[in-house]
Amino acid sequence: MQEAVDALSIRDDGVYIDATFGRGGHSQLILERLGPNGRLIVFDKDPDAIEVALKLKQEDPRLDVAHAPFSELESWLSSAELNGTIDGIVFDLGVSSPQLDNAERGFSFLRDGPLDMRMNPAVGISAKQWINSASEQEIADVLYQYGEERHSRRMARRVILEREQKQISTTAELAEIIKEANPSWERDKHPATRAFQGIRIFINDELSELEQGLQQALRALKVGGRLVAISFHSLEDRMVKKFIALQTKGDSFPRDLPIPQSALNPTLKSIGKRIKAGSVEIERNPRARSAVMRVAEKIA
Repeated sequence: MQEAVDALSIRDDGVYIDATFGRGGHSQLILERLGPNGRLIVFDKDPDAIEVALKLKQEDPRLDVAHAPFSELESWLSSAELNGTIDGIVFDLGVSSPQLDNAERGFSFLRDGPLDMRMNPAVGISAKQWINSASEQEIADVLYQYGEERHSRRMARRVILEREQKQISTTAELAEIIKEANPSWERDKHPATRAFQGIRIFINDELSELEQGLQQALRALKVGGRLVAISFHSLEDRMVKKFIALQTKGDSFPRDLPIPQSALNPTLKSIGKRIKAGSVEIERNPRARSAVMRVAEKIA
């Protein structure tokens, strides 16, 4: 959190966006560094997160709250006539700790609860609806493509066999099915970890939302504005890395053409190398061990 807010290079009177409010850790630190004329806009599709954000807004008039996914960032900013004026945007991707810790949200294989996994429980189909209706091939594809699970076919086959006997309704039931179908457990990692990640990413359409969010963030930023993205999954990090690399490179021309880099119209420059959580932070918060942060600045 500290490194992410440092990377935003906060200006007293700047306008910033926390695209993934969660429980407001980044937002509160940003507000501490903003002056009285600064402004912070927060986005989240989780109603529990929005409830926390609205309470914070009552205490701090510099805060604006949008109950929306960051894939709707551009439309919200356009209606407020703020597109292209933003000094910095931070994305803290994936599921939040409160979502994992609340068994009722159905994200965790360690806590038994209803199999849901939706960031906004009022929108879309739940993991329970999907796991009990999807074909074996579709389940295998989701576990492989989004969870990078190499035993996806075995797991999908086991899911189909189990649901023929009884509907799969809870996280504990699904975790046990996946666990029994996994022939090679990784050290210090629950055997259902990759499968649960894959299902969650699919249910919430997270990769498509990230692609849209990054493109919209680029258009939202002013020249000199900072983009900060924290990923906890290799697929997310690869998307962020590729996006920054493409925008840093600019227009695509054959390599043998004598065109200077400046003529390729790059829109971003990468700031430093990727940053991983330090040992002290990981000891305090083990979930940070997979976190990767990347930073870029808009140059055109």
